[in-house]
Amino acid sequence: MLYVVIAFLFLSVILYILLGGADFGAGIVELFTGKKARNRTQNLMYESIAPVWEANHMWLIIAIVVVFVGFPDIYEVLSVYLHIPLVLMLLGIIARGTAFTFRNYDAIDDNWKNVYREVFYYSSLATPFFIGSIVAATISGSINPDAKDFLSLYVYSWFNPFGMAVGIFTIVICGYLASIYSLREADSKADVKQMMKKTRDMMLAVFVSGGLVFVVAYFSGIPLIDWVFTGAIGITAVVAATISLGILLWCINHNFLWPVRGLGAFQIIMIMTAAAYRHIPNIILLGNGKHISLIENTAPESTLTVLGYALLIGSVFILPFLFYLMFSFSKAGKRGE
Repeated sequence: MLYVVIAFLFLSVILYILLGGADFGAGIVELFTGKKARNRTQNLMYESIAPVWEANHMWLIIAIVVVFVGFPDIYEVLSVYLHIPLVLMLLGIIARGTAFTFRNYDAIDDNWKNVYREVFYYSSLATPFFIGSIVAATISGSINPDAKDFLSLYVYSWFNPFGMAVGIFTIVICGYLASIYSLREADSKADVKQMMKKTRDMMLAVFVSGGLVFVVAYFSGIPLIDWVFTGAIGITAVVAATISLGILLWCINHNFLWPVRGLGAFQIIMIMTAAAYRHIPNIILLGNGKHISLIENTAPESTLTVLGYALLIGSVFILPFLFYLMFSFSKAGKRGE
């Protein structure tokens, strides 16, 4: 049952990045759009995230619950040593959701909508940054339980060059997903052209920010290059992501848009696989040379059994209705296709 629980943990993390990430990316794409085209871009982004708006943070909740119940040692390390970026991330999620709601549904059309818009933009930018910095801290060995001062224990573990580089990369990934997902929501030729340009710009930004991550990792003594390029799985994942990128560009250039969402999601999964597979199941690498493993550091077997069955039963009842909800909010669902 342990592997069932681990599978649900990875699935929830992947889906949160693919769906919640695109949700954050909607605000990022809007922020970096000129004021003349911003209203139309806002409408396109709204159409793109509508199918997942109601459920995207469910995946984060599932991941947190699985870690809390099934892997208490991991939860303890994250909640103690990374409590600052975690709190900032959660505040960003709350601020963003509140601003999105009032921006679109406030009964009074006044200057407060401009405030809500700015909060929406900058919380969309900040939240994935903190998510990225948290991820960076878990794999970089920067969390050192033996440190003696506050800054080393609770700040420098995530607020460091590698954490900042991964945070920026996460922001760009979110914007990339949002721009890809919005391609199929564009109706006019002008909108399609605009979002194609956004997608190409985001592709370039992914390449540059990804390169920055490797450079910073190298100078920080983090063996990211070895993790990615010295194993068959990592090389295969990189090749698969590169091929899918070429196919995606071909689809965009030939206005063949129906597979672009799947291709974009596949690329992100391959990037995650290449970066993470070498040290899995050691999900947290500590600065004192120790690690915390998904196999070794678990809750009692009886707890994992109950958790596994709960996840399996819940998926049977919840997932079909979730996918129906997503379809209902999509354009195809609204047209009754």
